[in-house]
Amino acid sequence: MHKLVKNNVSWVGYVDWEMKRFHGDDFSVNHGSTQNAYLIKEEKTVLIDTAWKPHSHEFVENLKKEVDLKSIDYIIMNHGEVDHSGSLPELMAEIPNTPIYCSQNAVKSLIGQFHHPEWDFHAVKTGDELDIGNGKKLIFVSMPMLHWPDSMATYMTGDNILFSNDAFGQHYAQAELFNDLADKEVLWREALKYYANILAPFLPMLKKKIEEIRSLNLPIDIIAPSHGVIWRENPMQIVDKYYEWADNYSENQITVVYDSMWDGTATIAHRIAEELKAASPDTVVKVMKISSAEKDDIMTEVFRSKAIAVGSPTIVNGIMASVSGWLAYLKELKFKNKKAAVFGCYGWSGEGNAILRESLDSMGYEVVEPEIKSYFNPTEEVLSTAKALAEALA
Repeated sequence: MHKLVKNNVSWVGYVDWEMKRFHGDDFSVNHGSTQNAYLIKEEKTVLIDTAWKPHSHEFVENLKKEVDLKSIDYIIMNHGEVDHSGSLPELMAEIPNTPIYCSQNAVKSLIGQFHHPEWDFHAVKTGDELDIGNGKKLIFVSMPMLHWPDSMATYMTGDNILFSNDAFGQHYAQAELFNDLADKEVLWREALKYYANILAPFLPMLKKKIEEIRSLNLPIDIIAPSHGVIWRENPMQIVDKYYEWADNYSENQITVVYDSMWDGTATIAHRIAEELKAASPDTVVKVMKISSAEKDDIMTEVFRSKAIAVGSPTIVNGIMASVSGWLAYLKELKFKNKKAAVFGCYGWSGEGNAILRESLDSMGYEVVEPEIKSYFNPTEEVLSTAKALAEALA
């Protein structure tokens, strides 16, 4: 069933209440998600994006209830990733000659994924326009690396709607569709998680693109992303928040991140948290165990933090595989301007702290001098050194 967005623009996407994982198994989804597609009925009928492949049949059948598929004049693909384009093969099987407007890189990614070079692709770039009648047109805005090289946004004049694709979205299922009807706490938490885990690696491009969008001086009444709620109440608030998040963002928070085999490193982690709170009572302190928390939820807290403490026991001249994998993901996200400290237990050779320190240093973290390195389970004498580490971070 469609839902009216504004005038002749309707939402025709899919609310995925049951979604728990995304990007394969890589991203945890706590509140479901939506795959937003939009139908414009002016003199020309335009479909913007589709739904993920598992829902392709339902998407196409529902679309048939809203419009004669053969009356669709244009399909806009703002991004080729399958959560947006997965229904395209089933749709194009019904209307194979319908023109598809997308970036040049999206032509490549769509052909690479679906192997249909015969589709009628029209590559567009920033400033290109498509007249849809009734005095309205679509203006395309290239948005490479937000978050794929093929990404773009589409602006509709007259109704002043920015179809922003992955930018400004969240994984948040909501039947009411709009931001003014959302649970604000859930909305902003999911917007931050989405930003920290998906868009943060591309901060320089993101900041530049936001400045470019602002410089166009386009009136924007609605921002309609491809996931989550549609921003109709003060839509620029999410743009302003992105700009803030892109500027070496941190809050007065420190997060202790660790994994442990036989609880020795866990004991140190909790003592560090106690000492952090004692050293700086106004600082929010969080403790997260890598093997029992979702890594993207951990990263959301790391993104918010001004400093982190990372711990692992030494395992056969290295660190725990869970911590090693987590560090690889941390490196991918390219967070900047944060302090770090390291800690851990050992029973044999004790290289763990050095590996943690070298890894964090290579990512640009300012790794403080104090560390905790405990031979097997920490004694009170070892734990007492957590005070110096905490003071160095806080």
